[in-house]
Amino acid sequence: MRELHKSKTFVWLLFLLFCIVWFYMLGARTLVPTDEGRYAEMAREMVATGDWITLRLNGLKYFEKPPLQTWMNALTFELFGLGEWQARLWTGLCGLLGVVLVAFTGARLFSLRIGFYAALVLGSSFLWAGLGHINTLDMGLSGMMTISLCALLLAQRSDISHAEQRNWMLLCWVGMALSVLSKGLIGLLIPGAVLVLYTLFSRDWSIWKRLHLVLGLILFFLITTPWFVLISMKNPEFPQFFFIHEQFQRFTSKIHNRYGPPYYFIPILILGIVPWLGVLFQSLWNGARERSAASGFQPKKMLLIWSIFIFVFFSISDSKLPSYILPIFPALALLIACHLDNASNKSVQASALLLLLPAVIGLVLSHKIPSLAKDAYSLPLMQAHVPWVFAASAVAFIGAVAALLLVRRQREWAIVALAASGFIGGQLLMYGHDPQGRYSAGIDLVPAINAEITPETTLYVVGKYEQALPFYLRRTMTMVQHMDELEFGIGQQPQLWIPTIDAFVVKWTADHAAGKKDIAIIRPENYRELEQRGVPMRVIGQDPRRVVVTNQGIPAAAVPAPAASPAPAAEPAAAASATSSAP
Repeated sequence: MRELHKSKTFVWLLFLLFCIVWFYMLGARTLVPTDEGRYAEMAREMVATGDWITLRLNGLKYFEKPPLQTWMNALTFELFGLGEWQARLWTGLCGLLGVVLVAFTGARLFSLRIGFYAALVLGSSFLWAGLGHINTLDMGLSGMMTISLCALLLAQRSDISHAEQRNWMLLCWVGMALSVLSKGLIGLLIPGAVLVLYTLFSRDWSIWKRLHLVLGLILFFLITTPWFVLISMKNPEFPQFFFIHEQFQRFTSKIHNRYGPPYYFIPILILGIVPWLGVLFQSLWNGARERSAASGFQPKKMLLIWSIFIFVFFSISDSKLPSYILPIFPALALLIACHLDNASNKSVQASALLLLLPAVIGLVLSHKIPSLAKDAYSLPLMQAHVPWVFAASAVAFIGAVAALLLVRRQREWAIVALAASGFIGGQLLMYGHDPQGRYSAGIDLVPAINAEITPETTLYVVGKYEQALPFYLRRTMTMVQHMDELEFGIGQQPQLWIPTIDAFVVKWTADHAAGKKDIAIIRPENYRELEQRGVPMRVIGQDPRRVVVTNQGIPAAAVPAPAASPAPAAEPAAAASATSSAP
């Protein structure tokens, strides 16, 4: 039988089917807090205000991250309107770009088969395929860093001209610049540190002559400098907050309450690389054993150092989130592809068996998922996930068994079976989680709020901040008591919030008496407190996490005399431009 990777018809058909599922899933689920709602809302506000320099969240200055993803999301909203798939399009394209880049790089650097395998591995890895469908900065960063990594690898080949080498290296510098605009200085520091470590371990000192440092740095600063200068001119407080608070203190302190133990990323890597866990460690070992080529460049060693350094770098950081190690996955995909090219059938069988195990567990135990429900409200949400977990487990089971049966006679088909089952199974798990995602986002309360709200209505959020509802309501909210992650912005614009519940009660009650409609989204415990105080409220929607009330439409007989309250704080200014309903 003809080898699959040599069949253009098969490869393009497989890629087409992959893209259909990939792009369909971008709009198949609700935007889930916190990241998805936050970054969608920032882009919506950018479009509504027309300010593409100063980033805002909920109408407040928000300087935690650079603007690239917000720009791309805002551009998508301008072109296609507001929606889930539009909010995820940039991260989806970055994830797909990574798959295409490792395929191209593997084919050019090693062989067509390795390029084919690399695309299969990366596209089906649970963490990469999953985060490619979540609106988070780390996939955007990973896509740009993959440009840097792959361009660097391609530039160092011995069989290319000086002009081709220069062009690939300039693309590498572009990737680093876009990485900085995606998430900050790590876009430059990580590739730089990897290059230094590679030089020390490989003793390939000549690589520094092939980096085109002068042209590269000029291009890098031409791309990155304008925004940093413009935002600093408009907002003098930006440099200290961004470079010191966000870039330095985030890594060296627990300031963001995202601490995890040094082994935090080990289970994430083990789960995230499924269905290729059975070949992961042997692939890393093969990378370490690479010997110097005639040109002196050792691409597998570069890939190994890239993977290990990023993993260790974030493991020793005091700020940890599961997505932080995502940039290592393209490098791992290329290392695994190199190993699969020469590995024994036992390696493929090991991966199949390690996929078969969780598949069997899922098939046997999926019916017990509802027992994890914490309350009666979440019970049907958990029950709704059961058939999807069962289906994902069945797909993984079929793929693992098929790989075991095929590996001895049709090895490439066995690898395709593993990749297809891993990818489809992962997407089914994510799709089945949507009922719980809707609850987390509060999306089912949107119709009730929209039925009551008018352009003149003030929308409050009391004792919490809703990350997804502002995007779906096309409105910013006046925050009460709770700052959440917006402490810096509130410090810059304190008139845009109410610091105490007492001050909120005074404003709310005065508006009630004047016939001005307000709506508030309140934590249940705060609602009970306000109810006991006799604050005029009519419930228009609720779930276990939030109660939505208005101060109008309350029968006069049902309104007790409110208790005396302190004098009101300064009335918050409305961020009119950001609350525009325009996309």
